[in-house]
Amino acid sequence: MTRQALVIGAGPAGLMAAEELARAGLTVTVAEAMPSIGRKFLMAGKSGLNLTNTRPFDAFVGAYEPHERLRPMLAEFGPDQVCEWAQGLGQALFAGSSGHVFPTVMKASPLLRAWAGRLADLGVTILTRHRWVGGLPEMGGAWRFDPAEPVEADIVILALGGASWRRLGSDGTWSEALADAGIPTVPFAPSNVGFRVVWSDHMRPHFGKPVKPVALIAGDRDVRGEFVLSEQGIEGSGVYAVSSVLRKGAELFVDLVPDLSDAAVQERLARARRGKTVSNLLRSLFRFDRVKIALVQEFARGVPITELPLKRLPIPHLGPRPMDEAISTAGGVAWTALDDRLMLAQRPGVFCAGEMLDWDAPTGGYLLTACLATGRWAGRAAAAFAG
Repeated sequence: MTRQALVIGAGPAGLMAAEELARAGLTVTVAEAMPSIGRKFLMAGKSGLNLTNTRPFDAFVGAYEPHERLRPMLAEFGPDQVCEWAQGLGQALFAGSSGHVFPTVMKASPLLRAWAGRLADLGVTILTRHRWVGGLPEMGGAWRFDPAEPVEADIVILALGGASWRRLGSDGTWSEALADAGIPTVPFAPSNVGFRVVWSDHMRPHFGKPVKPVALIAGDRDVRGEFVLSEQGIEGSGVYAVSSVLRKGAELFVDLVPDLSDAAVQERLARARRGKTVSNLLRSLFRFDRVKIALVQEFARGVPITELPLKRLPIPHLGPRPMDEAISTAGGVAWTALDDRLMLAQRPGVFCAGEMLDWDAPTGGYLLTACLATGRWAGRAAAAFAG
């Protein structure tokens, strides 16, 4: 008799798990709360769909927290395998100068359509508007959905997403159901999110402008990148790369001249001519644009020219923006609740995958790669468990 497998959640992790289960010969049903599949995946595609990253493997894995739990999954399905998978679905790819890999069409919809077609060919049934209402039945039990009928399953993979982008289905409400069942969870925290900064009025003309090239320094992080000023504070890839330490209370500093040494900066400042304004000096000595000059005037006003902290300009922040504005979230199912197969130790036959696991990573292809890798890992492990 064919074993019945149920996947709850039709994001990248859930769809990858469903594909692996179907290839192993199980009868697979995917239940999705929203009216259509892959909604957050499609939203990511609006900015080009950064699938993965061409960094060397050790550097790539090192961007994750905790990288030691994810390493074996990424070793089996990392950047190279993600590229092969997407190309196998008919998507031509290219790598940008930063190493980020995108579909040539710069959209997610063609890839998702091709993937849905493959799953249909494999016999996967997808049920939309099926919201899991909680409860962890024993193996072979019926899983309840609102407003639909229960679904019986021998093997279940939960791929329920994180707790950001509520309107796309990732609301994190499932964490209460798991906690009620005694499954250890870690509170959600916003990741890859902007941080609040209180600006003076003179900064208003610069909202929406990028600050580059710079390095952002927080805790033990020193990351080259850029960021954008907004009315609420700062955001962008450079900020996201240090968000995990900022939300823990680290101070933020910006190196406005990352290509110059401290000695070179001091030598130029020492040549500053008396009588010139700070703006003119920064423009002539360092070729600063108006945005960088404004930042110096905002956070180093009154500091003597020779002591300007251009290599370590403090930007006081008031913590992250709200959770639902975050691109992703940290927290979720605790690793202590899972064995090496991503199966819940307290519920044999129930596996977890994707952003609902307690891991964190910056943008740049890391998020989607890990969702695919953990979905594949859980799918294969569940198929093996089903025998």
